[in-house]
Amino acid sequence: METSNLVDGPALARARAELGTGFARILGYFREDGIKSLTALEEAVRKANAVAMVIPAHTLKGEARQFGALALATLAEKIEDHARLCIEHHDSPEGAIEDVVALRPVLLQTLALLEREAGVTVAAAPVMPVEVAQPTPVVRPVVLSSLGGRPRPPGGFGRKV
Repeated sequence: METSNLVDGPALARARAELGTGFARILGYFREDGIKSLTALEEAVRKANAVAMVIPAHTLKGEARQFGALALATLAEKIEDHARLCIEHHDSPEGAIEDVVALRPVLLQTLALLEREAGVTVAAAPVMPVEVAQPTPVVRPVVLSSLGGRPRPPGGFGRKV
C-alpha cells in the first residue's frame, strides 16, 4: 500500500479492516463532510467569525484521523485551536487565514490519495461553494385583534399558515 506524507499507511489499513465492506461508503461521507467543513471554514474566516470555525475544524480533524490522514488532521487541529484562542481572547481569526487557504489542497490531495488507495471511485462532490440567490422573504400580514391590540396570526387561532 503506497501512501505519502499525507496519510499514515498503518492507520489507513486499520480503518479499512474495521470498516470492511462499508469503507467506500464511509469514505464517500468523509468526502462530503470534508468539503462542507472546508466551505464553512473558508466562509467563517472571510467573515472573521472564530466561533463558526470551531465545529467544522473539529469535525474535519476527527474524521481525518479515522482514515489516518494525519497531515489534514494536524492542520484542522491547528485551525481549531487558533479559533478557540480567538474566542477566548475576543480576537479576530485573521491569523488562521494562511492555514485555511492551505487546507483546500491538503484536503483534495488527501481525498484523491485515499480514494486511489481504496480502489474506489467516489462521485466527486462540488468543491467550490455555489452562489445561490436568496429567496425573497414572504411577508405575512399581522392582524391586530380587538383584544388589547395583540398580534394574532392570520387565519385564526391555532391554524397553520
